[in-house]
Amino acid sequence: MRSEVYIVAYPGRTPRIEHTGGVAVRRTGSHTVHLVSAAATPLGGDVISVRVVVEPGARLAVRSAAATVTLPSAATPESRTHWDVESAGELDIDPQPTVVAGASRHLTETRIRLTGAGSIRLRERIQIGRSGEREGFWSGALHADVDGAPLLRHRVELGGGSVTDDVIGRPLACVSELRYPEATFDTEATVLALAAGGCLATWQGERLTN
Repeated sequence: MRSEVYIVAYPGRTPRIEHTGGVAVRRTGSHTVHLVSAAATPLGGDVISVRVVVEPGARLAVRSAAATVTLPSAATPESRTHWDVESAGELDIDPQPTVVAGASRHLTETRIRLTGAGSIRLRERIQIGRSGEREGFWSGALHADVDGAPLLRHRVELGGGSVTDDVIGRPLACVSELRYPEATFDTEATVLALAAGGCLATWQGERLTN
């Protein structure tokens, strides 16, 4: 299944929303939308594409109604999610965690373009496996630019077959949070100030705690 979401935030009015496939979008506030599963997705072979545009002077918060659980299909264990983000306003993306269940493989790619006074807070939480599961694999790539100049190039792998795969002490959960233009914030994670402004906070461990 292919699911596509398109959200545009304008100043002084409610966001424009379009969606097809297994992911729907609901307005839950004047500047807030929630992603809602309309079908069992992502299964192996599924692709979810989310495009978010925030116009100058606009605000938008993107949330999800529940955790995303990835599962293998009979044909393939691999599914994908693509985020394409443009912000010239104030954007906050903080969905519920993604749980990579069974022996599924899930690949996430996020591309962010900030312009003008654009700001962003983007938090991503990943858990390999439900209770007692350790076989899943996740790869996440984050590519961010500000006014056409590079801000961040970042990639993380978790789970079976990843670069951190170690039966003794491999991490099975991670949290990453990109903020711009904030250079730091209070968190238990490790915070790295970025050369072009903003910061990236990262945490890895056995299980997500929040």
